[in-house]
Amino acid sequence: MKIKVLGSGCARCKSLEKITRKAVEELNLDATVEKVEDIRKIMEYAVMLTPALVINEKLVLSGQVPKVSEIKELLVQNS
Repeated sequence: MKIKVLGSGCARCKSLEKITRKAVEELNLDATVEKVEDIRKIMEYAVMLTPALVINEKLVLSGQVPKVSEIKELLVQNS
């Protein structure tokens, strides 16, 4: 599973990355988590609000920082 956290490096973006990594660890998933800060690459996903979460090249979340449990649910749904 490939997971990307899209964002400029703001506090909310860092928070999403942290809770995503925690969710992956708690679910014991075989996944890579990549932080994407390049605005051009972020625009490729047609993201209007960051932070955003991409799972296996599918945009699943934008403009919010959910709880770990919500991230887990997204990971399970999109695995």
